[in-house]
Amino acid sequence: MGVQYNLLQGGFKNVSRNGQISGFQVLVKTAYYRGVALSMIEGFDVTVDGETFKREQIQFSARGTGTHSLDEMESIGDVRWPWLEPATLTINKPDGLKAGSHQVKVVVRLRISYMPFIPNVYAFQDKLVLVA
Repeated sequence: MGVQYNLLQGGFKNVSRNGQISGFQVLVKTAYYRGVALSMIEGFDVTVDGETFKREQIQFSARGTGTHSLDEMESIGDVRWPWLEPATLTINKPDGLKAGSHQVKVVVRLRISYMPFIPNVYAFQDKLVLVA
């Protein structure tokens, strides 16, 4: 598979908290050309090498507005995730991921203003390399 426009190699890394690796991050861009308010994002499904992470393990941050759980985002209608701007998904996974190549899939479910009850589903998949 070639380079995937919506999943970015830059930013694919392990993260630590209190000196311990606590998870990893992946950068993703929205496919919806008008951007979307955080409250209109129904969720993300993140799968790495066949392991799917639960909703509670995923946090979202974009535009310097802080980090939010997917549940918190349901009530944030005044902050937008603009088109072309990458958002950071931080996935809680003790010990993170091993260095090397990983098959990463992110499914994004969005409601858009003129069709708010029918979610649009976008799936992005690519091989990303995590550097130690």
